[in-house]
Amino acid sequence: MYPDILKIGPFTLHSFGLMAMLGFLIPTLIMRREFSRKGMEPELANNIAVAAIIGGFIGARLYYIIEHWQDFLKHPSDYIISGAGLVWYGGFFGGALATIWLVRHYKVSFWKAADVVGPQLLLGQAFGRMGCLLAADGDYGPPSDLPWAMAFPKGVVPTEVPVHPTPLYEIIFLLAFFTILWKIRQRTFPDGTFFGLYFIAAGIGRFITEFWRTTPKLAFGWMSLAQMISIGMIITGLAIIYWRKQRHEQQALQSQRTKQPAAN
Repeated sequence: MYPDILKIGPFTLHSFGLMAMLGFLIPTLIMRREFSRKGMEPELANNIAVAAIIGGFIGARLYYIIEHWQDFLKHPSDYIISGAGLVWYGGFFGGALATIWLVRHYKVSFWKAADVVGPQLLLGQAFGRMGCLLAADGDYGPPSDLPWAMAFPKGVVPTEVPVHPTPLYEIIFLLAFFTILWKIRQRTFPDGTFFGLYFIAAGIGRFITEFWRTTPKLAFGWMSLAQMISIGMIITGLAIIYWRKQRHEQQALQSQRTKQPAAN
């Protein structure tokens, strides 16, 4: 594919770097508008993006080191200094922790902010996967003779043999889920619903695409670590939606009880 987009002297614009930049810039611009629509400070979107970048980088690197612990012990500098080895799930958890801290620090409604951030995470991940596809960084599946199979002879991790373009599969899932959430974003739901739906959507997309990835299978002979985490994300999303719905109904009932004496 195209690991390098542009070269001017010593400067090289890498496709993954460009997509990563767009994956933060475009969702941040959308978040600014959505925060404003919900009566929150638009600048919070910029701060969330910065916190997510820093926390996400640290989390992604730690996840990668844990996955390759034995190799890390042999050559730690290759894993600490190198720009390679950024695993999405680690980046998500690191970015999420940094974002939670930031929202708490600004003392705004966590669930309202999370509902704005959730759908944009899907969009940001889609750009990230496009970067993986363009760079052909080895994040693809096994050989395939399907019509849409791709070879990556000039990739960061080249292959002359057509393989499953798993980043493309995940892009399709992510954009489809983002489109659905975007279309229903102005409907009334309990705060936290869209954040829960994000967990479900991201978990489903990754769980399915993992069947065509070459990651090690750790459970039952077919399930990877990412799939186990995906199941956890789906359960977490369902739990968030259920809990927030119950909480919303309890608050509505308490509000009705409070108003009854005044009505009498």
